[in-house]
Amino acid sequence: MPKSIFFIVANDRTVLDALTEDLRRRFGADYRILGAASAGTALTMLAELAAGAAEVAVLFAAQNAPDQSGVEVLSQAHAIFPSAKRVLMIDRGDWSAAHPAVSAMALGLIDYHLYKPWYPLERILYPAVSEFLAAWDKSREPDSVALRIVGRPRSARAHEIRDVLTRVGIPYWFYDDDSEAGRRVLREAGADGSRLPVVVYLDGTVLADPSHAELMATLGLKTRPDVSRYDVVIIGAGPAGLAAAVYAASEGLETLILEPVVPGGQAGTSSLIRNYLGFQRGISGEDLTNRAVEQAWLFGADLVLSQEATWLGISGAERLVRTSDGSQVSARAVVIATGVSWKRLGLPSLENLIGAGVFYGAAGAEARAMAGRNVFLVGAGNSAGQAALHLAKYAETVTMLVRGDSLGRSMSDYLVTEIEKSSNIQVRHRTEIVDGGGRGYLETLTLHNLSSDATEVVPASALFLMIGAEPHTEWLSGSVERDDRGFIMTGRDLVRAGAPPADWPLERAPMLLETSVPGVFAAGDVRHRSVKRVASAVGEGAVAIQLIHEYLAE
Repeated sequence: MPKSIFFIVANDRTVLDALTEDLRRRFGADYRILGAASAGTALTMLAELAAGAAEVAVLFAAQNAPDQSGVEVLSQAHAIFPSAKRVLMIDRGDWSAAHPAVSAMALGLIDYHLYKPWYPLERILYPAVSEFLAAWDKSREPDSVALRIVGRPRSARAHEIRDVLTRVGIPYWFYDDDSEAGRRVLREAGADGSRLPVVVYLDGTVLADPSHAELMATLGLKTRPDVSRYDVVIIGAGPAGLAAAVYAASEGLETLILEPVVPGGQAGTSSLIRNYLGFQRGISGEDLTNRAVEQAWLFGADLVLSQEATWLGISGAERLVRTSDGSQVSARAVVIATGVSWKRLGLPSLENLIGAGVFYGAAGAEARAMAGRNVFLVGAGNSAGQAALHLAKYAETVTMLVRGDSLGRSMSDYLVTEIEKSSNIQVRHRTEIVDGGGRGYLETLTLHNLSSDATEVVPASALFLMIGAEPHTEWLSGSVERDDRGFIMTGRDLVRAGAPPADWPLERAPMLLETSVPGVFAAGDVRHRSVKRVASAVGEGAVAIQLIHEYLAE
């Protein structure tokens, strides 16, 4: 297989030669390093490479050039190699707000920046380039996989399995059961295809239409707790729950994390989180989640998947949690970090097509499948904006349907700017979906314009719904106090007329994140009046553990 390419554009021969040599020293065994000293020569060479079916992984361009700026070069090169990561090389120390890199990043014209000079190599150049390559590799079909899946492309269950595997970072190949390749995999696995999807593991294990617990267990992930008593039970493995687990376990508390699906929560589905402190190039929700999970594990936290909390009780100083398989664990304290889920659209015609062209949230597993398709997305928050930009990398068109008359009221400015500059994203304001349908999968949507009262039926390949959040707290009915929307009340919000709830058993008032049950805390999006940001959820998870130490000291 031909080597993929690093391509450098710099009119300064010293810069061009030095970067070429430094890249070749570390990456030359696996990649070709090519370059040009002018924009015209570079674009000609890139067009010739594309005609020869070459693959460019990373494009580097110096910002200062006499013929064209680096941003202009990268924009034109992107049209030739749209999957290549674009890196603008800029002078170190120029941090003015008017720097071209700032606006270029906001407009989606570049993916990363790299400082000149880039020394020491082991601290600056090589870690950065490895990061660029990792992001580029995610957009490609994997060269090798841990498992193969055979199913119907528009099957809801096949979508669920692909979504789970994508979120836990496990590579797979998916085959249509009606394709020759799919039939061959079934024959090799000794499966007749009567129960789909079929999952074939690298070690030869075959599962037909596996449950979530079976899928997790076969991957070697834990689905039952090791013991029945812990110091702290954390319910939910989103950013708040994972932060709580890291701090609890690192501070010597026996810690259990219960997660019904896979870690990450809504943040885990984000293709790129750009405003999380300390990640100047942004970080995907998948990467952030996987790092946090491994960190918690290395401190000794016990992570159990496919188990949902179904009941919370009290027995003296113990807090009891019952799980979906009927087992029960006790703890000295509990952190509820179950997060939120997308609100339902409530149209039966579309609810029947969930997983068959209709998706709640923007599953990363479906983005590549949208190549050449016209897709619709409902939502106007930051998650919706990130999803639209991610889908636009693959889809022919992305149409955002927004009930309001502006994105700026609920979405960060940088996302609004990127969406406005994206050539294949259209925003339709004052528009809602009133119906839709298809023969077993989504084919059409019926749209209603709230301003003109006009209705139209449009063809649609997929619909992604991101229309607000509902907390996962139904199981807490009768246990802890919640607001009228189901969010958990904590701290000062439990105090009315200077007094705690009538059944509050302690002389002190509830602590900052403490619920109406002493020793039970809530953190993250599930909490009443939470900020709904990844950083704030992480902070609340950490603070909850400090409060638990105070509670246990009592």
